[in-house]
Amino acid sequence: MTKPLAGLFKVRQREAPGPGPYARSLRLCGEHLAAQEPGAAGATGPQVRLTRAIGAFAASLDGPAADPFDALLQAGERALEVGGEHGLGLALGLAESAAGIRQRSKGAWRLRGLALDGLGRGGEATECYERYVALLPDGRPAPEVARRMHTLRRRRECLEAAVALFPEDGSELRELLEEPTATTAVLAPRFAAYVRARVAGHGVGDPAVRRLLALYGGYRRLVERAGTPDPPHDGVTPVDVSGLRGLVSGRSVCVVSNAADVAGSTLGAEIDGYDLVVRCDTFRIRARGTGERTGLHAVSLRGDAPWQGPAWTGRAGIRLVFGDPAAGWRRAVRERLVPGAQDHVADASLRRPLGDPALLDEDGWGPAPTTAFTVLRLLDFLDASPRLDLVGFTLPGRLRPREAEWVLDHAAHVDHSKMRIALR
Repeated sequence: MTKPLAGLFKVRQREAPGPGPYARSLRLCGEHLAAQEPGAAGATGPQVRLTRAIGAFAASLDGPAADPFDALLQAGERALEVGGEHGLGLALGLAESAAGIRQRSKGAWRLRGLALDGLGRGGEATECYERYVALLPDGRPAPEVARRMHTLRRRRECLEAAVALFPEDGSELRELLEEPTATTAVLAPRFAAYVRARVAGHGVGDPAVRRLLALYGGYRRLVERAGTPDPPHDGVTPVDVSGLRGLVSGRSVCVVSNAADVAGSTLGAEIDGYDLVVRCDTFRIRARGTGERTGLHAVSLRGDAPWQGPAWTGRAGIRLVFGDPAAGWRRAVRERLVPGAQDHVADASLRRPLGDPALLDEDGWGPAPTTAFTVLRLLDFLDASPRLDLVGFTLPGRLRPREAEWVLDHAAHVDHSKMRIALR
């Protein structure tokens, strides 16, 4: 019995990895922890769980009962939860070590795919997802991986179809598609530039351009798929561009100013007589002057941490949130929505309508256009309402100068006695 056991032990020794991959992983973990600022606000929740997982991994390297490989994967999962460039980078490094140790580990290839996906490296992520699926006995991936594979596939289909519409002009975009390491951070702006150039060269009336704009809109929604990821509260229905158009179609609409002269007026009954009353940002209700109804509440996110603002408790049929970048917008929507305070919330396809090539594609309004003008331009662009009025915007200073100029240029009628500007 001694010789066979000795032989088996030698075989196991030859199969077992040397200290290199584990030592590299421990070094990556140490570098991540060393980069954390003492007492940083982010050292809660996911970061705390990651720190504990790193401790468990370190202990398993010298523990006879613990499995370092499982502890390594667990640390990678916790790094994935932390997210951001540093968290995802650590998750990728740990996943690469795990795949090097056990090349047929389903968990290692899944973790590697999710980390690459989070870093915007869609082509490489797809290859890792496919390796993961090939290792499954039934070939059926976990739901989250199946969703991500489907999303990445559809994004690529949008890009390929866009290039095919104008084959003589799409060589640069086509070359990027053929580069497996091209990231979303590179592809998305190149796609936007490609769309703008085709619109400028052929005009929005060209059927191929209209199809291109639809493809670009679909691509943007897929890139920002997490924007209102799952309805954040029970009873909230996300709406996209076509959904919003359906909700306002055929309805008379007024956008109401928050100015004191409106609150002190007697226009409340007239305002409530519109089918859809739009209010912006922080507003106060004085029934006699402002009316009482709020069909749509539009709000613009401002500052470096817009998710820290007050919750949106006022009752509204539709909540429309404008903001950039996408990550801050998503967090604000998740943290500031209140259960039962709205029936619908606009998704990521509507978060920046003025500058979005799939919508207005107008970059000349400055970095912080007023909320009233943004929602007015969006509603005018949708062209679904037979009556679209502004109430309380006739005096100077209510809109920025260029915004006011646009409104007056497009006004069908101005009634100063009722502070009303009609665009239809």
